[in-house]
Amino acid sequence: QVQLVESGGGLVQAGGSLRVSCAASGRTFSIFAMGWFRQAPGQEREFVAGIRWSTINTDYADSVKGRFTISRDNAKNTMYLQMNSLKPEDTAVYYCATQVGTRYYWDSRSSLKYEYWGQGTQVTVSS
Repeated sequence: QVQLVESGGGLVQAGGSLRVSCAASGRTFSIFAMGWFRQAPGQEREFVAGIRWSTINTDYADSVKGRFTISRDNAKNTMYLQMNSLKPEDTAVYYCATQVGTRYYWDSRSSLKYEYWGQGTQVTVSS
């Protein structure tokens, strides 16, 4: 199993920046990829960004491309999401998740492909 703990959420004004982190523990050697999802009240959980652990390939939702940057520190088993130029519509609970084991292709955007999830961290952007 892999345990995930998010941190770094908070309240920020529109146009501001925030970085959220996701620390992984447990069977971290089995991590294939990690991703960030978010869920606003009354809405479905949506993909934000993903990263392949070994190749550092990244993928972004169109709504955040150019504003958010996903990265990882392999030595710390930690993934980050740097969020710039934040908008009120970015307000949501942000979840990190991980895919483990051998994969023949990378599907970063389907939440069903992720086996382990963190508890979420609230990001609120005021207008």
